Amino acid sequence: MLTLLDPDNPHQPFPPPAEALSEPNGLLAVGGDLSPTRLLEAYRQGIFPWYNPGEPILWWSPDPRLVLFPERLKVSRSLRKLLRKGEFEISFDRDFEAVIDGCAAPRPYESGTWITPEMRAAYLTLHRQGHAHSVECWYEGELAGGLYGVAIGQVFYGESMFYRKSNASKVAFVTLVEHLRRWNYRLIDCQVHTHHLQRFGAEEIPRDHFTALLQRYCAAPCAPEAWRT
Repeated sequence: MLTLLDPDNPHQPFPPPAEALSEPNGLLAVGGDLSPTRLLEAYRQGIFPWYNPGEPILWWSPDPRLVLFPERLKVSRSLRKLLRKGEFEISFDRDFEAVIDGCAAPRPYESGTWITPEMRAAYLTLHRQGHAHSVECWYEGELAGGLYGVAIGQVFYGESMFYRKSNASKVAFVTLVEHLRRWNYRLIDCQVHTHHLQRFGAEEIPRDHFTALLQRYCAAPCAPEAWRT
């Protein structure tokens, strides 16, 4: 039975992730709000919000979980060649709002977006507080792609990416992972399986292993000034 979260009580505990449904995989709770307090607590426990416009807030913790260990990043020869050419410029936290808007924009292969106005506002607040970060990929002075996510301790939780020029999001992602490795991040949460991320070395691990890693790495210090590179 799903837990109903009180929108007026952001400190209400989440149920244990192990209580999530197997079908649909990982659905754990309904309702609540998108306050920074609730969102950060969710991420620390391996829970994330995902819902469509017009639906209540749905909270998920799927099993297995797709993750990338930064030191296991795989980059194809062709992408390495593109990176060496230096056609793209990468920045961090230069224009978070433009990145989340790019991720929320309609795509030809999708009927809508899960980044509702409420979600957008929530992550903008997290960004202003120093918890959510963006990676921008520029081509000839224009934003060509990027991604955003949430950082807690030595864990980066990827949320969404987009591109307007071929390979821009790939360049942004690879550059981010290489920086995270240098900044001593230990884990990147990719949420659910995609062949695209698997090609970069992402792998599925059991949920209980994932949550155990979070307990260790979320509590570890990581320099926030790194994002001001």
